Amino acid sequence: MVAELISVGTEILLGNIVNTNAAYLSEKCASFGLSLYNQQVVGDNEDRLADALKVAIERSDIVILSGGLGPTQDDLTKEVTAKVMGCELIEDAHSKDHIISMLKSFALKENITENNWKQAFVPKGAIIMENHNGTAPGIIIEKDGKSIILLPGPPNEMIPMFEESVTVYLNKLQPEILYSMMVKICGVGESKVETLVLDLINGQTNPTIATYAKTGEAHIRITAKAKNLGSAKKMVEPIVETLKDRFKDNIYSTNENEELEDVVVKELINKKLQVVTVESCTGGLLAGRLINVSGVSQVLKQGFITYANESKMKLVNVNESTLKQFGAVSKEVAIEMAKGGIIEADADIGIAITGIAGPNAEEDKPVGLVYIACCYKDNVVVKEYNFNGNRQKVRDQSVTKALDLLRRCLK
Repeated sequence: MVAELISVGTEILLGNIVNTNAAYLSEKCASFGLSLYNQQVVGDNEDRLADALKVAIERSDIVILSGGLGPTQDDLTKEVTAKVMGCELIEDAHSKDHIISMLKSFALKENITENNWKQAFVPKGAIIMENHNGTAPGIIIEKDGKSIILLPGPPNEMIPMFEESVTVYLNKLQPEILYSMMVKICGVGESKVETLVLDLINGQTNPTIATYAKTGEAHIRITAKAKNLGSAKKMVEPIVETLKDRFKDNIYSTNENEELEDVVVKELINKKLQVVTVESCTGGLLAGRLINVSGVSQVLKQGFITYANESKMKLVNVNESTLKQFGAVSKEVAIEMAKGGIIEADADIGIAITGIAGPNAEEDKPVGLVYIACCYKDNVVVKEYNFNGNRQKVRDQSVTKALDLLRRCLK
């Protein structure tokens, strides 16, 4: 079945808000095995919304609209949809009672204005979805083999309504399901990843294979369509095993919800090790990534931000002679930062970053030059990188590479 999304609201067109609803709904449509070929964004204009809806109905089986269900005059979605579908609007007593209850809760003793009753009118014969987080009910209109689903715009209303009501409706409507698995890779660039799986991509039918780029990483999504979950999983598993054989230790996870820092923290906890971070150009971003993970307090001993040469010497005992001879951005200084961090924090493993994030180069050292050192037991590994991009991208790439180096050293 083919689905299409229409996001309603002039504020989206003007860039006043980010259209997170479309991203959420796209992902949900994919999980139900719906083919999503088109999306539209329409302002609060009756004629343009009607035209967009007519086009969507013509080429899709299911049309999902979000936004424009409020009480004001520029909230037109329900009225325009009813007109296009040839439906009469009638007052729904249950929706009116719900609006009264919600507004009394929200406004306490304030007067309820007349325009709020606009939300109690629904297309005759439609399926009504109660909004437990707002006043505008959700609506499903079925006609001539088409399903039109109207959802409120605020994400804190739209998402719960979709989870509570729309999922039940779509499960009955769509006989096939999609199952996906994500293979997450670090240490191999996106172009090389695609080259190494090009034979699989060229030969794909079901399952399908797609590569995605993320800062410092490459992800491969394998998706199968089947009548049930068990059959879909069986179709995906051989592809995943093939990828594991090709990319080996460069794969850090096959769990879509697991990030690189999650894997690192889990490994530190399993080995009962404590880590110290020592950062120059990244200014605490590495420690911040680790602190994103619940339970990291068991393993993160301390984080040093040693941006200035004086702080490198004072906080982690980098030798002044090393700084003068090799410069702050050097493998020698990175190693001393990692070793010094371990001693000062009494940690088991140290990871250090020093580099030039830009925008200005330093003498003979270019923007993007970064050294990352990891010290564990009696072993020290130091890597040199030359990153491209602006200041933030250099820093983000440095953190990802540092996490990956830490992951590999722990093995």
